[in-house]
Amino acid sequence: MQDLVIVGVMSVPMLMFSVFPGIWLGDYLERKHQIEEKSKRSVVVVTTILFAFTLSSLLHFF
Repeated sequence: MQDLVIVGVMSVPMLMFSVFPGIWLGDYLERKHQIEEKSKRSVVVVTTILFAFTLSSLLHFF
């Protein structure tokens, strides 16, 4: 349980580093697959959050 709390706290600063990949993926999908704006926003938010948790968990466990 403590590891989950630590990863959650560490993911807040990692949001700063994970915004760019989220925006990049949203723009890519918009160009290549013509997704609408609502779907693009969802992709950006989900990608940013997942990337932040991935970075913080890798930083904590390795």
